[in-house]
Amino acid sequence: MEEDRDTFERMVDRLEALRVPTIAALNGSVYGGATDLALACDFRIGVEDMRLVMPAARLGIVYYESGIRRYVTRLGVAAAKRLFLTAQPIDAAEMLRIGYLDEIVSAGDLTTRAEALAATLAANAPLAVAGLKRAVNEAAAGMLGRDALAAVRARCAASADHAEGVRAWAEKRTPVFSGR
Repeated sequence: MEEDRDTFERMVDRLEALRVPTIAALNGSVYGGATDLALACDFRIGVEDMRLVMPAARLGIVYYESGIRRYVTRLGVAAAKRLFLTAQPIDAAEMLRIGYLDEIVSAGDLTTRAEALAATLAANAPLAVAGLKRAVNEAAAGMLGRDALAAVRARCAASADHAEGVRAWAEKRTPVFSGR
């Protein structure tokens, strides 16, 4: 059983570390490990009647390190304690209030809204998006290094995408990025 949890933790950590932004389109309630799987995504859109339950305390387990870190850095200490220690469900409105959800939509609008967000993300400069995602995640974990950030900033500033973005801004048009 311990090996299975380690495998799950590694998979969720890998999802969090993907270069590209990730969107969890949640068409129903999330429980246990699914709460962390969605929390590892960069954006979470949920439906109106969903709930979240983190039953670790009720099951007699202590959650794994990276999951606890995600809860604390994304939701705050108070929300993490409330969810972990009480094992009580919260509704979609509370999930939005504590920052677990970015948006609540009707079930019929979930796919359309997730696709619109994906299109917005895809329209931005890929090198900058990847660099910003990594920097924000590292800052949240207290691991943002100045040298690594400076290198990413320099790479983006010298990129064809940056030049295209500046030209498009000046010409008042939508940029067309190449990822270079």
